[in-house]
Amino acid sequence: MILGVIPARGGSKGIPRKNLKGLLGRPLIWWSIQAAKESKRLDEFIVSTEDEEIASLARNFGAEVLIRPAHLASDESILTDVLQDILKKIKANIVVLLVPTSPIRVDNIIDRAIELFLEKDVDSLATGYMCKYSEWGTVSEIPRQKKQGFFIADGCVYIHKAEVILNGNWYGKKLEKMIVPRYYNFDIDDEADFWAVEGILTNLLKKVKK
Repeated sequence: MILGVIPARGGSKGIPRKNLKGLLGRPLIWWSIQAAKESKRLDEFIVSTEDEEIASLARNFGAEVLIRPAHLASDESILTDVLQDILKKIKANIVVLLVPTSPIRVDNIIDRAIELFLEKDVDSLATGYMCKYSEWGTVSEIPRQKKQGFFIADGCVYIHKAEVILNGNWYGKKLEKMIVPRYYNFDIDDEADFWAVEGILTNLLKKVKK
């Protein structure tokens, strides 16, 4: 089984109640739930939260909810532990992580990522981009096009074999890096990110309507 997981705890230091904050008239978490509902490759998906308001909204939006233990909902909690707890309760072969703070998922990105994961037969896959920046003063001036760069996971889609997570690892030995268009790469941490994502979504939705 391919299980989608939307982790949405109630606390947030950067933006209070971030997962409930409005984005183009919808709570932030709605965008991930909607993307999961539109996926044809997910067999099932759940929202993991300790927060009753988020749980109630998620159910209203058509999502199954798994209440998260309080000790896995603190600022120190890590996603590997959260996913381990879920996979001990729900049997799945593959887990697809859909973080609410990366709400831009268009053009069947979830299904395309799953298909690539299966085609390559890897342990873990992440969407992201090649970063060609470096700290000023650490390297000589080199044209950006000539820099090799390094891959950064953008948080849009993570996929893992369940055994990888159950063994306590965040990723397996065989990795696939799925480079995606720039508009997928926005992860919401602060108010400026919200403004940027609202602008991108507005333009993307206009294209879909044409």
